[in-house]
Amino acid sequence: MRNLRRRYAVGCFFLCATNGLALLIPWFMKLAVDGLQYPQAARFSPTTCSICILLLASLHCVTRIFSRTSILNAARIIEFRIREDLFQRLMLLDQHFFSNSRTGDILSRFANDLTNVRMLTGFGAMSAVNTVIIYLASVTLMLRINPWLTFWAILPFPLMVLLVKKISRRLFQRSLEAQEELARLSNQAEESVSAIRLIKSYCREEHVQEQFGLTGDRYLKSNLRLARLRGLVIPVIAAATGAGTLIVLFVGGRLVITGSISLGDFVAFSGYLAMLVWPTAVMGWILTLAQRGAASMSRLAFILTSRAEVEDPSDAETVSEVKSGIEFRDATFAFEGNQVLNGISFRVAAGEKLGITGAVGSGKSTLIRLIPRLLPAQNGMIFIDGRDVNRISLTSLRQLIGYVPQEAFLFSRSIRENIGYGLMDQDTDTIARVSRQAGFSEDVQKFHDGLDTLVGERGVALSGGQKQRLAIARALATDPSILLLDDPLSAVDAGREDEILGELGTFYSNRTVLIVSQRVSAFRDCDRVIVLKEGAIVEEGRPDELLTRGGIYAGMSRMQRLQEELGA
Repeated sequence: MRNLRRRYAVGCFFLCATNGLALLIPWFMKLAVDGLQYPQAARFSPTTCSICILLLASLHCVTRIFSRTSILNAARIIEFRIREDLFQRLMLLDQHFFSNSRTGDILSRFANDLTNVRMLTGFGAMSAVNTVIIYLASVTLMLRINPWLTFWAILPFPLMVLLVKKISRRLFQRSLEAQEELARLSNQAEESVSAIRLIKSYCREEHVQEQFGLTGDRYLKSNLRLARLRGLVIPVIAAATGAGTLIVLFVGGRLVITGSISLGDFVAFSGYLAMLVWPTAVMGWILTLAQRGAASMSRLAFILTSRAEVEDPSDAETVSEVKSGIEFRDATFAFEGNQVLNGISFRVAAGEKLGITGAVGSGKSTLIRLIPRLLPAQNGMIFIDGRDVNRISLTSLRQLIGYVPQEAFLFSRSIRENIGYGLMDQDTDTIARVSRQAGFSEDVQKFHDGLDTLVGERGVALSGGQKQRLAIARALATDPSILLLDDPLSAVDAGREDEILGELGTFYSNRTVLIVSQRVSAFRDCDRVIVLKEGAIVEEGRPDELLTRGGIYAGMSRMQRLQEELGA
């Protein structure tokens, strides 16, 4: 609002002009009535007053339009800027924030909470300024007409303010509760739509509908509680204004009869009192907007003030290539009190291929996520070319790395756009080459639109194996110096696995590769393999050496060969 103070100043100027013109209308009505009563003493004829009232009303319309557009447009700009800041903050936050936040809740903050803030900074701010102007001007003019009548007219108003203030204390909490329930409802709707195939496959439609009904019922009840509380505000305000009008009719009428004020004064006074009705009535709405806006802003501030655990240091270095390799020095990692990695130490030379295997939950995926700092790593644990990864800028570090996660995420766009996501220029030759290296080119040819085929929401049009191969192609497209493959072939059959590994072997060349898998066959091109158990390295060596030792790796190999024979 400070950045848009000029717009607000212009809006306030036109508000003053609007109210000034509106306040002149009752005064000319007074002159017209006095002119009708006492034609000889009148300064203006009733006809002249009527023309002036018509001109004032016309100018009032024009200035009112400018006052509203200036302030309400400023609120739209505020909404736009906060939305931009929110999205920018989300792009800076790391995995820890999103693992503890619900998608529907975040979307609710972008939509409903931002709307409440816009209403507060727009209509709320305009109405608050308008109310102050009208009250100051109207009461001043009413005092000029008759101070005693003014006292009786506004007598009910302080009582109204006290009652409304008491009600407002509970408005904030109930507004916040309503917004939280809306966030839960939005999250459940988003989650149900995303998982609709799973819901149908398990025949859980009725259960999901019942759960959604319960959440919707809680949202309804919270809003009804808020509405009942808000509903108390309007009757209190209406009672105060109604009482003021009755007092003016009774006391003012007696003053006219006794000759203390003229009939024109009474008409003008009634006009000014009528002008107080809408600002007084809207006061309750302003109060509601303020409480809802405050509740919403507190929810938005949660995102805006959140800080990523992984950030660039002030003196971050830039790295453009990998010369000597990657080194882990007694690396540890814990998540929510659970020790995931414990004392991991090894070195991967530049151009070396390292396999990582172990039982489920042994820390394989966590290990490779620490390299691109997708998870926070302590200082002095992970080094690239002798530089602590925490001293390397995130942009240059991640530009060195091609990463294929366990669960391939695809955008609702074409195959071409998904593969070329990391490229500045989506060159067709490059996309075709990496598709072939990932074993995905045959699949592309089967689609009617080829590379321009739309993959649907989260890749719904593709099989699990096709998603994985597309994700591999996307990682290869950026020509990374370090390639991290997190179980990239788990959904691929054995025959296709050999074909993909053969193509990837030509891409590996002098690149540093770390591949995580529970399939021993995935390590055929690896120089070394490390075996993890409960977050620690229990075996390390060349694949053929580990097979002769008869340890965990050899046992995994025997078990997989037996499964293949039984499957055959």
